[in-house]
Amino acid sequence: MSTQTLTPARVRLNQSYRNLTLWTLQGWIAMFFIAAGYAKLSEPLANLVDLMRWPALVAPNMVRGLGVAEIVLAVLMLAPLVSWKHGRPLLVMAASGLLALEVVMLAIHATGLDVGPAATNLILIAMTAAVLWKRAREVR
Repeated sequence: MSTQTLTPARVRLNQSYRNLTLWTLQGWIAMFFIAAGYAKLSEPLANLVDLMRWPALVAPNMVRGLGVAEIVLAVLMLAPLVSWKHGRPLLVMAASGLLALEVVMLAIHATGLDVGPAATNLILIAMTAAVLWKRAREVR
C-alpha cells in the first residue's frame, strides 16, 4: 500500500469540485423550497389537500406560515452569494432548519402513507444533510 501526496494544484481542483457540487445542491434545495412555499401561500387550501393530505388536518394559517418559513429558509440557503463571511452562518442555520422540517414532514407523510412525498423528503434529507455536514465543517 502506497501513500500518494496530492499537489497543491490537485487539492485546489478537488476543493473546486466539492464547492461546485455543494452550490448545485444548495440551488436545487432553494428552488424546491421556494416553489413549495409559494404553492402553500398561493394555492387554495382545497388544491393543497388534494396534493397532500395533511393540510386538511391543520389550521390554514399554519399551512401559510409554513410556506413563509420555507421561502425564508430557502433564500438563506443562498445567503453566501451576498457575503461569505456573514452568509455562511445563515446558510448553516437555514440548512439545520430545513433538515428539521424535512424530518418532521417525512414522519407526517410516512404515517399518512403518502409514498411520493415521503420519497421526496428522503431525497431532500440526503441533499440537505450533505450540504449541512460539509458547509458546517469548512474553515471560517
